[in-house]
Amino acid sequence: MIEKKTVCQIVDEWLDGKEYFLVEVTISPDGKILVEIDHKEGVWIEDCVNLSRYIESKLNREDEDYELEVGSAGIGQPFKVLQQYYNHIGKEVEVLLKDGRKLCGVLKDANEQHLTVTIEKKVKPEGAKRPKMVEEDETLAYDDIKYTKYLISFK
Repeated sequence: MIEKKTVCQIVDEWLDGKEYFLVEVTISPDGKILVEIDHKEGVWIEDCVNLSRYIESKLNREDEDYELEVGSAGIGQPFKVLQQYYNHIGKEVEVLLKDGRKLCGVLKDANEQHLTVTIEKKVKPEGAKRPKMVEEDETLAYDDIKYTKYLISFK
């Protein structure tokens, strides 16, 4: 069976010098290899084809039978690597916390330990008759998050 490490090395060779980054490589027990790449401005089908051909040129079908699929990390899918967080700073995201709360807001910052999302909350100031909307930053540790994904809006 083809090893994940081998496929990752081949993909890294192809990615060298390009602005694409590897999101995930999965290999099923029946030999299906799935490679997901991403780019700040989207993934072009031609690049998926080129990467697929490059991988196939490095693997030997005589030794191993496999099925290869190369694609982009799907829009609306949860983020899997830190680079995806960096690419979405300033954009709307949906964060589902492990405690069941769902936050929607603008991704303000991200680093290796946590992310910060600016959310809008209704707050009733003391003495006011009506609540008003205020922006508040929520800093969340990745361990407390079930998923984060780009929020697709049709407004």
